[in-house]
Amino acid sequence: MAGGMKIRSRKILWGAILIALFAGAAARLVSGALRPAAGQSEATHSAAAAPSDPWTSAQTVQPADFSKELADAPPAAKPTIVCVGPRVLYRGGHIPGASYHGAASTPQGLDDLKKWADGIPRSANLVVYCGCCPLDRCPNLRPAFTALHDMGFTHLRALLLPTNFYTDWVKPGYPFEKSE
Repeated sequence: MAGGMKIRSRKILWGAILIALFAGAAARLVSGALRPAAGQSEATHSAAAAPSDPWTSAQTVQPADFSKELADAPPAAKPTIVCVGPRVLYRGGHIPGASYHGAASTPQGLDDLKKWADGIPRSANLVVYCGCCPLDRCPNLRPAFTALHDMGFTHLRALLLPTNFYTDWVKPGYPFEKSE
């Protein structure tokens, strides 16, 4: 019986080692594919690696620029801001004046966003953001932007938060408020 247990333990150990080796090889392959080529900046590589973004560079806004825009704009000229991420993100902290209409990664959230947007003039200065996770993996921003663009919004922009809302908005000291 003890010999059988040793053989079984060895098989399990070798199986675990093989899995670890394959996982390591796969990780190196993926990280190599995701690493910028020599002479290519991280930003250039990221832009090149995200051809599925539904927005153009003119339809985006960076956190520092958007914070300045919010601070400098008279109340009547402030953009309409929509958080399209998870409710917990909105409740934990959001850009002042932002509204919430559901996570755009869910059919219900996207439907709620569209219902809300039906009452907004198509020429409105509209900014959508999420910040739930790294932008290249965000399940909310692209569907929200696409839906609003398809509805005919002509001054629609995506706030680009490359890492997440906390790192790219809160930590630098841009204004935010919590839901009550």
